[in-house]
Amino acid sequence: MRPIAIEGWHKAVEARDARALDEILADDAVFQSPVVHKPQVGKPVVKMYLAAALTVLGGESFRYLNEWIGENSAVLEFSASVQGIEINGVDIISWNEAGKITGFKVMVRPLKAVNLLHQLMGAQLATPAPARG
Repeated sequence: MRPIAIEGWHKAVEARDARALDEILADDAVFQSPVVHKPQVGKPVVKMYLAAALTVLGGESFRYLNEWIGENSAVLEFSASVQGIEINGVDIISWNEAGKITGFKVMVRPLKAVNLLHQLMGAQLATPAPARG
């Protein structure tokens, strides 16, 4: 059985529903991007990054391949194809006792994929928030 935080994340991804993030993110959540050096802190900014990722990566080809779950953290390996580039990565997710996500770190390979995601996420994050849901 999956922890509440991971189950909530999977539901948000499957539905491509950024609004669901309000229920699963802790107020003090931290997001670590593969291209932004400084961790992004706080529920509003973490939601903004994850909502953008749902749009950029959330196409038909996105799949979770494996997951490794610990007591209060998990690693979820994913793959996707975006603009003809195969992307492979992991989401490293931690949660608190209330089952809310407190940490979300994304690691991506290969370099072509990192560069493409940097470009697409930058464009998505520049879009006004209502357009991202």
